Amino acid sequence: MTTARTRPQRFDVPADDVPRLFDRLPPHSIEAEISLLGSMILDWRIIGDVLNIVRSGGDFYKPAHAALYETMLQLYDEQGSMDNVQLIERLRTMELLAKVGGSDYLIELAESVPVPDHAPHYARIVRDYAKRRQLINAAGGILRNAYESEDPSDEVVDRAEQEIFKIAETGGENEPSKLSELVQNTFEQFERRHREGGTLTGISTGYHKLDETLSGLQRGEMIVIAARPSMGKTALALNIAEYISIDSAGGSGIPVAVFSMEMGKQALAERLLCSRTGVDMQRFRRNMVRNDEIPVLQKVADELTHSPMYIDDTPGLSIVQLRAKARRLAAQHDVDAVFIDYLQLMSNPGSESRQQEVSEISRGIKALARELNIPVIVLSQLNRNPEGRESKTPMLSDLRESGSIEQDADVVMMLHREAYYHIADQDWAEQNPDRANVADLIIAKQRNGPTGTIKLHFDAPTTRFNNPSFEEENLSQ
Repeated sequence: MTTARTRPQRFDVPADDVPRLFDRLPPHSIEAEISLLGSMILDWRIIGDVLNIVRSGGDFYKPAHAALYETMLQLYDEQGSMDNVQLIERLRTMELLAKVGGSDYLIELAESVPVPDHAPHYARIVRDYAKRRQLINAAGGILRNAYESEDPSDEVVDRAEQEIFKIAETGGENEPSKLSELVQNTFEQFERRHREGGTLTGISTGYHKLDETLSGLQRGEMIVIAARPSMGKTALALNIAEYISIDSAGGSGIPVAVFSMEMGKQALAERLLCSRTGVDMQRFRRNMVRNDEIPVLQKVADELTHSPMYIDDTPGLSIVQLRAKARRLAAQHDVDAVFIDYLQLMSNPGSESRQQEVSEISRGIKALARELNIPVIVLSQLNRNPEGRESKTPMLSDLRESGSIEQDADVVMMLHREAYYHIADQDWAEQNPDRANVADLIIAKQRNGPTGTIKLHFDAPTTRFNNPSFEEENLSQ
């Protein structure tokens, strides 16, 4: 005779029955809260360990326990220590002593645990239940929003994702590392690079001088490529992404993700094909390709077909959507670099101003690079200030809409082509024949390395940047 098993809770319940799922006490553990607070009273030295897990009194279910915890943290922060006498006196001064149960209750807390050694364990229980309550509150808000909101469903879903990811991103423990361990890891990496004979610590871009200056694209860094419109920042980003996904790792390629909010997938594929083959894009679009170019196109098309490059052309991505998509690509396809074209086309619903919105997007991109531990290359527009100056060379202050981009970025590169400003100036072209196809890539900021200007050769018909000739590389500024 078999025993009937209890079926797991179903979530496809009728809409009218949904509120019944929440008609119960929120998850909590008064015992864990008591044990945690008692441990802290017994030994103030464990507060530092606990604080890394339970960040605030808001993680406690019982309001009196929340008030106690916050008061303990205040004393610890002000004095670097704490005992029961100090705690009682502070609570009395704040007129909270009676509300938390009086001095007798504090003694009971201290007597509730024999030793304080297990405080981090109690803290994790408290934090776990706090997360569950936050999730329940968020689910309730999501349900209410789904029933009552008149906004488009996409916006409702976006707000729901924001709430869930906000909970997922909080509460992680980040323990300090001992210097000896860090030095050991650093030296092991150095020895590995020394054996392999390489000079790069990051991912190669395919541009020799750029790799030399940056030591490659570094993991965990936010790298900004900024320029005025039509300077070629999309082309440069695609050239780097193409090199990484096809030519790096001994020709096997490294997976990359490209989020394009300005150009569609098909247009990007055309640009990649023409750029790599050297076929004029205008002739390609007008079906004027020469017969001798067709085999080259077929060969490069095969290379691109096997390239581990993933392109997403969702317009107006929010930072939450971007991070969710990037996480999935990193988990499913081991994506090792992310390209975003471009920052000002992203959105962050709920921001009070455009400047705040851009600042929050910039911080979100920086957090994504740190979280996935990969380089994130983001394109950015510059404001119109260079147009009004005698020298059109861009500066850091020209970054559009927010100073937080400069602050968050580990590297800021500015793309400048002087010839662009002299397209109709025949005299300038005759006087500067060597500069017609020269682009300046200005490393305006590098948190961990030098700054300076790198010369590249720009081929407009194929929208391709190449390593410069000796003469181009040595042109004076």
